[in-house]
Amino acid sequence: MTEPRTQAPASTTHERSPWPALWALVIGFFMILVDTTIVSVANPAIKAALDPDTNNLDNVVWVTSAYLLAYAVPLLITGRLGDRFGPKRIYLIGLVVFTLASLGCGLSGTLELLIIARAVQGLGAALMTPQTMAVITRTFPPANRGAAMGLWGATAGVATLVGPLVGGLLVDGFGWQWIFFINIPVGIVAFVLAWILVPNLQTHPHRFDITGVVLSAVGLFLIVFGLQEGEHYDWGVIWGPITVWGMIIAGVIVRGIFIWTQARTKSEPLVPLELFKERNFSISNLAIATVGFTVTSMSLPLMFYIQLARGLTPTQSALLLIPMALLSGVLAPFAGKLLDRTDPRFLLIPGLLAVAGSLFWYSTLMNADTPIWMFLLPSALMGIGNAGMWGPLATTATRNLPMHQAGAGAGIYNTTRTVGSVIGSAAIAAFMQNRLEANLPGASEATGGFGGGTLPPFVIDGFSEAMAQSILLPACALLVGLVAVCFLRRPKLTSSTNAWNAARAEAVAES
Repeated sequence: MTEPRTQAPASTTHERSPWPALWALVIGFFMILVDTTIVSVANPAIKAALDPDTNNLDNVVWVTSAYLLAYAVPLLITGRLGDRFGPKRIYLIGLVVFTLASLGCGLSGTLELLIIARAVQGLGAALMTPQTMAVITRTFPPANRGAAMGLWGATAGVATLVGPLVGGLLVDGFGWQWIFFINIPVGIVAFVLAWILVPNLQTHPHRFDITGVVLSAVGLFLIVFGLQEGEHYDWGVIWGPITVWGMIIAGVIVRGIFIWTQARTKSEPLVPLELFKERNFSISNLAIATVGFTVTSMSLPLMFYIQLARGLTPTQSALLLIPMALLSGVLAPFAGKLLDRTDPRFLLIPGLLAVAGSLFWYSTLMNADTPIWMFLLPSALMGIGNAGMWGPLATTATRNLPMHQAGAGAGIYNTTRTVGSVIGSAAIAAFMQNRLEANLPGASEATGGFGGGTLPPFVIDGFSEAMAQSILLPACALLVGLVAVCFLRRPKLTSSTNAWNAARAEAVAES
């Protein structure tokens, strides 16, 4: 098979600049992030439309969890697919799947159909995401990679602004279906630009560990189902001999078997465990798992509180996130450039501390007496923290990866983040339901449901207290990541740049 010619980075005058390709890929990445934040704002509206008759919040959370499960499980292999068949080709396939699934989401008439369409959407996102990081790793020298990841981080910041705002306007003006229909024109533009601007990079032969994929999928599903549905079954029997805790323990055992098989696989494991010998890669993966857990789980209690306990519309709820999005988007590029010249801990420790602090701050404000404008203050603190969190973590994790394993490393990193997200989604659903039962005894059996509009006055205090307690879970999870990043070390940019240049020269010579 003839290998496509490798495009080198802009280190000499005749070489192609990697920036246009990155901008093209960022549009698709932006769409994935916007879709996630849009759904968080629309959850109350989706529940009111498709699950109006129950007070159980677990049902609508499956709209998020199904997406994250289908996103997390294939990431380990989709990064390898990019190495094997080229990141551009796999990215374009994923973009088509994601865009068509968005159409299916908007056309869904039941909660079950929406959950299925969201799972297909997650598969498309899984094909796309590792390719973005792999292209950065393979086209930007390590010494300049912080600026590229700064753009990646700024994209996340802008998405946190555009997603909720556009989502609020669409839900209020046209209905929740349009948060998915909006992806169709964006997906078409992203496809055309990526087709034109993203180069065909050199491919590397890979074998695919299907057994590993199955073990990973089964283990993760058992854990997530047990966590998310535990409160529904009173943490007891699900059916016959199958119990909630039995499923969770079985999931942990299966995940353990998965890791054991990866260590014993000699040919080409799904997870190359030797990558974890690189200290910064290992620590960054632990930290990004806590970030994924936190970012996914924090939005659910916050949005349910703001919309149901305080009566704000989705658009008004989104406006409270403007300080976070603006500050994150503005500061992220500066953080990326600074990271190329400093120890990553100087950015990550304050960043994670600021985000965790903002969540504790939110918890103190979540009562019926707090003026709404005060929610802008922790939003601003979170935006500052985000700038020092997303880009610096991704750069630190991938800076010293060998080029031939760029896709595998990006796949592992994004899998770790998404596994954190899916467990966070399941855990917050169970914790929210538990706090509701504690603060509003018998709420799940009461007639009616937590639909649209403001809650009755006699349940607002209990509901607010439940949501305030729930948001402490992601705050505590992020503190684990904060402790982890304290053990990072500053990368040696000179040696990693020399190794990268040598690898690129070899790739060009072979192509």
